Amino acid sequence: MSSTSLPGRLRRDSIGTMLLEAGLVTQDRLADCLAVASKDQRRVEHVLVEQGLVDNRQMALFLGLRYGIPYVNLKRCPIQPEAIELIPESAARRHVAVPLSTADGTLVVAIEDPTDIEALDALAAVSRKTIQPVVSTPADIQAAIRNNYRSGHEIERHLSQVPVSSVDQEMLDAKSSAEAIADAPVVRAIDLLIRQAIKDRASDIHIEPQEDMLRVRYRIDGILHETLSLPLNVHPSLVSRLKIMGGMNIAERRRPQDGQIAFPYEGREVDIRVASANTVNGEMIVMRILDKGFALMTLPELGFLPEALKQYEQMLKMPFGMILTSGPTGSGKTTTLYASMNQLDSMGRNIITIEDPVEYRFRNINQMQVRPEAGVSFAAGLRACMRLDPDIILVGEIRDAETARIAVQAALTGHLVLSSVHANDTSGALFRLMDLDAEPFLVAQAVIGVVAQRMVRRICPYCAQMAPATPEERLAYEREMGEDCPEFLYGSGCNFCANTGYLGRMGIYEVMPVSETISRMVLSNARGDEIRAQAIEDGMISLWRSGMTMVKKGYTTPREVLRNVISSA
Repeated sequence: MSSTSLPGRLRRDSIGTMLLEAGLVTQDRLADCLAVASKDQRRVEHVLVEQGLVDNRQMALFLGLRYGIPYVNLKRCPIQPEAIELIPESAARRHVAVPLSTADGTLVVAIEDPTDIEALDALAAVSRKTIQPVVSTPADIQAAIRNNYRSGHEIERHLSQVPVSSVDQEMLDAKSSAEAIADAPVVRAIDLLIRQAIKDRASDIHIEPQEDMLRVRYRIDGILHETLSLPLNVHPSLVSRLKIMGGMNIAERRRPQDGQIAFPYEGREVDIRVASANTVNGEMIVMRILDKGFALMTLPELGFLPEALKQYEQMLKMPFGMILTSGPTGSGKTTTLYASMNQLDSMGRNIITIEDPVEYRFRNINQMQVRPEAGVSFAAGLRACMRLDPDIILVGEIRDAETARIAVQAALTGHLVLSSVHANDTSGALFRLMDLDAEPFLVAQAVIGVVAQRMVRRICPYCAQMAPATPEERLAYEREMGEDCPEFLYGSGCNFCANTGYLGRMGIYEVMPVSETISRMVLSNARGDEIRAQAIEDGMISLWRSGMTMVKKGYTTPREVLRNVISSA
């Protein structure tokens, strides 16, 4: 009953002839590609792209011309959810095709190879629609599949099979037999939930019981998005299964717990940190997804302006002293510290860290985990580090007076100490250290530099376009940059950014080397605004200036800088 239609008149010109006429290939190179394609029994189009003679987009355009089929830019093309439901994800991936829209018994499908009649017939059979193919690039099709096929319905289907009664006993029984739970609905549902979060680039998964439902949210690019609303009866089974996976106590519901999961995903293991706490509506679970890709980032990739990066790299070259990173929770302090560790010489020097928790493991660096139950606090771990002949010490966070005093002493006795504090800006970090009972004269001698930072969302490159700014944005930009700008680059929303206009995040930084003048000001109990003014006079680029410079470069929007810098200041 279903069929496939190839609209338009087929051209007699071959792809090779068309590329020759366009001047994209020479006769000799085309002959070589034809020979390779014949020898390897491959399509010449693939060989041409593989050898770099044309790119995927050019090839898609010429294929569309060759067969009279439109080329579609999937970064701009809206995709109907009802069309997605007609083709299973497995079939879309197998045939490198994504459904776009459906009407009057016809399904428009973007496909890499419009001549693959077998694939088109298979899609027609599974969808029970007449297939109207359009052409796009393989990379864009794969990205569209990744962004549009979601697991929500599958998760709900599996959880609908979870029995309401005796949940905990069933999970305890399941714990003793891996085979018994391999096909359990709750196991499959959690697997899909985590896979979807990784696919969506989420940093956290929130499972939050409410009065009348169970809410599931993903934190993507720093913003929480509600993903699922589930019936409350599945809450006990989800919590029990996650506790088992994280090595937590399934019977303990009143006290907070922590656990860790090594989750297999596409041939690699993803580390997931699990935390539970009891609320008035029941136990809440938050899973932090630790993406090792961020730990391997270099300092230039983080978002430092060139002048600020040069200042920070000079600090890292110092043989001893203390470097502090500051900012609110979620501002990327750990990422900056890890990128700094990647830049340091771990072969010629003994680098020791004390962290809570150890989020990423590095080769040639000795990492210690804070364990309060074993008496290993930041202060105790730091004291132990001092007896292990360190050259460089990383303290995950200075949060109490004892840790502050030991860290300052370590910096004054020939060690390079890197750490973080919760403060709003660079001068505030110095006062935070003194609030923790570090003497001003010791702080002035020990601290060689401070970095303050925020995280802002990047404009999606696939849907970026100029648009009028709001009066508030124009005023904020003009005050900082000294020039009026009626338009800025914004993301209009597309398939690749889930219609948010943003894709990924970057840091904005202010770097303050502690000069002799600033040291004297600390000793003389100068105010924070006075120290800050002196640092700017010395050449420090403020968070405001850093953020608005990124706006000028087209990396982020004024509203992102306003949201992060003002709300956190």
